[in-house]
Amino acid sequence: MAVHKWSDVRKRKLSPKQLEEADRWVENELLAMDLRAIREMLGKTQVGVAEAAEMTQAELSKIERREDHRLSTLRRIVGAMGGELEVIAKFGDKMVKLHGV
Repeated sequence: MAVHKWSDVRKRKLSPKQLEEADRWVENELLAMDLRAIREMLGKTQVGVAEAAEMTQAELSKIERREDHRLSTLRRIVGAMGGELEVIAKFGDKMVKLHGV
């Protein structure tokens, strides 16, 4: 079976305008998700995530309602949901993955 890079498949199947629209849609959807939405999308409960993050359900509930988070808190909760936190800085069309944050 032949293996193809996703980026190559996208370029063959979609026009440049369609690629731009799809990327914009994905970026908007990703930005719109908060911790609660991610947890619910994964089918996890506050109790389960709180236990995995070694905090109480009430603490997690407060964190989910906040608009500003410490990176260490985000890393802890994302990890408790089975994910990995990455921080990307965007400078125009350049994206830089920040290490050590």
